[in-house]
Amino acid sequence: MKSLRIPALRATALAAATFVSLLTLARAQDATPTGVSAPSASTDPMRELQDQVRELRTMVDEMRAENAQSRAEMQKLRDDLQTTRALLERPAVETKSGTSAASNQPENTSVSAATDASATPTAAPMEERMQRVEEATSLIGSKIDEQYQTKVETASKYRARIHGIVLLNAFRNIGGSDNLDFPDYAEVISGFTPQATVGATLRQSEIGFEIFGPTLAGSRTSADIQLDFAGGFPNTGNAVNFGIARLQTASMRFDWEHTSVVAGQDALFISPLSPTSFASLATPTFAFGGNLWGWTPQIRIEHRFSLSDQQTLTVQAGVLDNLDWEYQSDTFSRMPQAGEHSGQPAYALRTAWSRPVREHLLSLGVAGYYGGQNWTWDRIVDAWAGMADWQIPIVPRLTLSGEFYRGRGIGGLGGGIGRSVVYGGDPSRGSTPIRPVDTAGGWAQLKIQVTPKVELNGVVAEDDLYPGNVRGFATDENNFGTILGRNRGALGNVVFRPRSDLIFSAELRRLRSFPIYSSSTFTNQMNLSVGILF
Repeated sequence: MKSLRIPALRATALAAATFVSLLTLARAQDATPTGVSAPSASTDPMRELQDQVRELRTMVDEMRAENAQSRAEMQKLRDDLQTTRALLERPAVETKSGTSAASNQPENTSVSAATDASATPTAAPMEERMQRVEEATSLIGSKIDEQYQTKVETASKYRARIHGIVLLNAFRNIGGSDNLDFPDYAEVISGFTPQATVGATLRQSEIGFEIFGPTLAGSRTSADIQLDFAGGFPNTGNAVNFGIARLQTASMRFDWEHTSVVAGQDALFISPLSPTSFASLATPTFAFGGNLWGWTPQIRIEHRFSLSDQQTLTVQAGVLDNLDWEYQSDTFSRMPQAGEHSGQPAYALRTAWSRPVREHLLSLGVAGYYGGQNWTWDRIVDAWAGMADWQIPIVPRLTLSGEFYRGRGIGGLGGGIGRSVVYGGDPSRGSTPIRPVDTAGGWAQLKIQVTPKVELNGVVAEDDLYPGNVRGFATDENNFGTILGRNRGALGNVVFRPRSDLIFSAELRRLRSFPIYSSSTFTNQMNLSVGILF
């Protein structure tokens, strides 16, 4: 009996632990834990939410494995029960068949009766416990199967997941801008054009696929591809409703315990943070206004040093496609840019120190970038930049974050309001002198976590081209349009997450741009966002 009770108790404990884990996961999804409802203020909100969903799915996978183990142990328990019952029933049969022979031995008869009486109540509770374990395991299995419906079947044996966001943005603008639904800088509008516009779009919705590959040399391999629908419009009526699909990122990862290798088109690892906003996902918030960005082909290696139980030092180094934000002259055939004409990639390095503080992350990072550019006719430019980023939890519900940079010729990273050089004459002539654009800028955000489901964000940003270096050398006519000397922005928004996968947001944004040879222009946007993560 002792050997029988131990497997039973062990199976019951395993089922209870699994059931408690499931309740914890369900409450986490309903109550929106701090890590989900209050992502780091300065990280990309979309990517952070996706990471949190991946963590929850990993927990479900672990629970599924535990459930399989529980069922195996339950089967073993069932076999042990059958064996035990067979042993208990055998003495009872022998006692019944030997009743007449043992009539002259009352003591033996009483002992046999006691044994038979004790066997019956023992088997009954054991059977009841077995039934309860089966019911609990069946319930847990059905719940896990329900959570596991996110699995996507693939042609290979490796598992894949689909993720993304369906995002509706309704907006009202006052003033002109480069883009109606997610403006990056302000533009002058003619006197006959209405100042106010209103509209809505879903082309900032995103869809992605995550693939989990084999284990290679001790590393976990995975791949991820993400697209949106902000790649332009077809030449048809109401084309604003038919956004063209556009590749954002597509990368492969090899992850060891302390080291990772990433290859593909990915976000800039030297500029890892971004303000919290669901009004602009097609381009990061304040792109061309102080927030360096770019989905750039790259190969990088990361290593994480554990300085202590709480402190981590991360070192990242990589080579990137040497881009400078030139427009393609052909929509089908790819032409080389000036950075690619140099014959070398761009190089980047970043190091960051971090530690958790009050359930938030305290981090400080510095980075550097270099890329040579050849604009033909021996017009060589050394593009470079130095960056700094920070996340500082001030008090439990208040976080300060931001980035700063100083560089030259970094239009390919969004610096210089998208300009790497300016022309001192006719750009079609190879002998025309050029001058690299010096630029400095950055952004800062203050996040207030009002409740676990409600947060307030305030952001200021600026990109400065040092107009004195451009004025008198370059003109608007020779540089494909208005040359902006500065671009400033500010926003305030409230984000409400009633659940981890449901988002409501209201935002007021103001952009003010300063052309070098004309008066400043502005645009104000009120944006209402509704999104569902999947």
